[in-house]
Amino acid sequence: MIEQAHGFYNSGDYKKAMELYTELADQNNPDAQTSLAFMYQNAQGCDKDDAKALELYEKAAEAKQPYALFNLAILYMNGLGGVSHDQFKAHDLFMESAQREVPPAMYEVGLMLERGLGCMQNFSEAAFWYEEGAKRGHPQCFNNLGVLYKDGHGVVQDDARCFICFSRAAEAGLAEGLYNLGQLYDQGVGCEADHDKALDYCRKAAYAGHEKAKSIIKSLQEDGKIVF
Repeated sequence: MIEQAHGFYNSGDYKKAMELYTELADQNNPDAQTSLAFMYQNAQGCDKDDAKALELYEKAAEAKQPYALFNLAILYMNGLGGVSHDQFKAHDLFMESAQREVPPAMYEVGLMLERGLGCMQNFSEAAFWYEEGAKRGHPQCFNNLGVLYKDGHGVVQDDARCFICFSRAAEAGLAEGLYNLGQLYDQGVGCEADHDKALDYCRKAAYAGHEKAKSIIKSLQEDGKIVF
């Protein structure tokens, strides 16, 4: 029945999806509880109800449902949905989710470890979780791992690995990855310097919404060095 519920949800039939998710959630199905919580949180097929969403996420999280742990962590990280801002609680929940192979949770754990948010700062542990997320194709993990390789934080400094990581992030269309790859081409780090490629990636980053890239392109246009 859960697959049928997912099918209704993915086809946009939120009314049918909610009926099935509710039936399953009442039977303590943690996957249904997680999906139903998400619908209440985002007013899909129902009125927005943060209290109900929180109740369902907490029930599913008790059963260690990976995405319930992740979504609950987001609430604590931002002090949303009726919970107080608690970085330590968020870190613990993200870690539990990451250990259950949720790539976005791996990224969040890596970021918190890198910045010392809700935990002791630990660059090597951050690199570990970024790498785990990168293995599963998470673009932000590739980008942030590339930064660690560029600076030698938590890993042995390695321009070649940095270039690979930024390339993978750029291939996924990540604005920060496009900008960072352009910087490598501009400076000849991990590759031969190529200012045409550097400009091309900077332009792509600008189109993808990267503020610094937009500022650079605007400045070059105003100086008459590029026309578009």
